[in-house]
Amino acid sequence: MQTTMDLRGLKGLRGYYRALSDATRLRILEQLARHQLTVTELARGLRMSQPLISWHLHRLKQAGLIQMHRAGREVHCSLDHARVQDYERQFQSLIANQ
Repeated sequence: MQTTMDLRGLKGLRGYYRALSDATRLRILEQLARHQLTVTELARGLRMSQPLISWHLHRLKQAGLIQMHRAGREVHCSLDHARVQDYERQFQSLIANQ
């Protein structure tokens, strides 16, 4: 059995699904799918501490699912829709009948 996806692509896909394996991160992604939010807004909306939200955001950023940028004292977060779609296409390609 041969796969067309290289090891690097498989590791990226593994990181994507690992990031999705946590309920808190899924809740964060649900919020960011609607619109850009600051870390403070996410913490308030999800009723969680800011350090805990930041910890989860770091994991989502490592997986390439979100983008973050600083504006003054606030850190703004947004979902990288294109990257999510790319990961989904990769997975579909991986499981497609050859």
